[in-house]
Amino acid sequence: MAGIPTAAVAATGLVGGYAVARWTKKRPLGGVALAAAGAVAAKGWQEKAGGKAAAALGGAYVAAFAGSHPLAKKIGAWPSVFTVAGGMALASWAVADRRG
Repeated sequence: MAGIPTAAVAATGLVGGYAVARWTKKRPLGGVALAAAGAVAAKGWQEKAGGKAAAALGGAYVAAFAGSHPLAKKIGAWPSVFTVAGGMALASWAVADRRG
């Protein structure tokens, strides 16, 4: 995990989870993709920044997922997903990846 930036994993989880749900028309399958990437990212956050940071970033990941839904009503689904994924990537980089 040390070679893959957690920012990329988290952003990919949000975008990939939505893409899987949309293209397969099976929302639970998208949730599996979202959760799997979140678990991998959380492991990286724990290793790179410690437990408190991992918990905070995990909460941010869930908030990004939840927040994408009302945002989608204002700007559209894909723009919303890319917006929250970018925000999550930035937060992940700032807290965990830039350290090292």
